[in-house]
Amino acid sequence: MTRLQADGVLLFAAALWGVAFLFQKDAMQHVGPLTFIAARAGLAAIVLAPLAFFEHRSKPPASLVSNGIVTVALASGTAFLLAAYLQQEGLRTASVTNTGFLTSLYVVLTPLVAWIASANTPPRIVWPAIALSFLGTWLLGGGTAGGLGSGDMLVMAGSLFWAIHCVITARASLFERPLTYTALQFAAVAFAATVGAVLFESPTFEAISAASVPILFVGLVSTALTYTIFSIAIRHTTPPEAAVLLSAESLFAAGAGAAFLGERLSSLSWAGAGLMIAAVLLVQLGPWLSRSASRGEASG
Repeated sequence: MTRLQADGVLLFAAALWGVAFLFQKDAMQHVGPLTFIAARAGLAAIVLAPLAFFEHRSKPPASLVSNGIVTVALASGTAFLLAAYLQQEGLRTASVTNTGFLTSLYVVLTPLVAWIASANTPPRIVWPAIALSFLGTWLLGGGTAGGLGSGDMLVMAGSLFWAIHCVITARASLFERPLTYTALQFAAVAFAATVGAVLFESPTFEAISAASVPILFVGLVSTALTYTIFSIAIRHTTPPEAAVLLSAESLFAAGAGAAFLGERLSSLSWAGAGLMIAAVLLVQLGPWLSRSASRGEASG
């Protein structure tokens, strides 16, 4: 895969993730959030299981339990479940557009979570990025204290657990078994969500059938497919390029909301959305730009 092809694949993945919010919101008209998550994760785990099997067979023999990958997969699965539940519950009332922009806050929060988890001080650029993200969120809600609804607040809370999930996933890369790790993670999510759905939502076959299109799209396309192609393409491009391309997810979500649901943002809300995107790019590109500048001064 060339660098240009990898960038195209990452932009395609961002588009799929952005459009997926449309399907996720539609699913909430038929099933509860835990039922949807169980079906989504279960499909992804089933599709990835054969790939994970062959990946595991191609690696040096090792017990999945003894090398710790199961423990990490369970931890990341817990974070994924909490993040996805808050996002799905929030989508009952939050717009697809707001959900896309508010979910992107996980990029700004990830360095802080990593700091807490490992005591590695985040780059100084993180602090102005956090200020920009808070200002952007306030403007997205119309510039008033109560501008964001309860669903928006749940999506924001979910972004913290997406950040935790990112930090755990970074640790899982040490095992060099991305498909095995991802399949185990989704299997854990599917099991826990199924138990929760049976206990608290009483899902029916008719309801699941009515939500079959969103479940199939999110489970197969925006989960199994995109996670797989992302893990392949990211190795053939630079982190800054990947960050810029993946940040387009929120713009694709806004486009999908406008095209299919008639969602519109005010000028003030668009200004807030722009600040949030700027904060995301600042966190991802800032350290790289600083290193580039330092190398330039050293060579000069």
